[in-house]
Amino acid sequence: MTSTVEQQSGHKRGPGHEVAIAVNNKTVTVTGPRLTGLEIKEAAVAQGVQIEVDFLLSEELPSGGTRIVGDSDVVTVNKHSKFTAVAGDDNS
Repeated sequence: MTSTVEQQSGHKRGPGHEVAIAVNNKTVTVTGPRLTGLEIKEAAVAQGVQIEVDFLLSEELPSGGTRIVGDSDVVTVNKHSKFTAVAGDDNS
């Protein structure tokens, strides 16, 4: 089992490479290409994005829509990936 620190340092399961994604319009560097929603939120928090790991994460799709990303959902990220994290009680 790998720890969050090991994942952020690039020592995670399988091959990976650094990818700059956007979370709440802030650049977050992650080791991709495949991450869980929780790993994305943990990386964002560690890099100073003003969110909490219990926030609701959604991915902005190229079509203009969004989809909810659960903590255990695995997504493939690239340099165009954009996510929004909001408090669970935010009705916006």
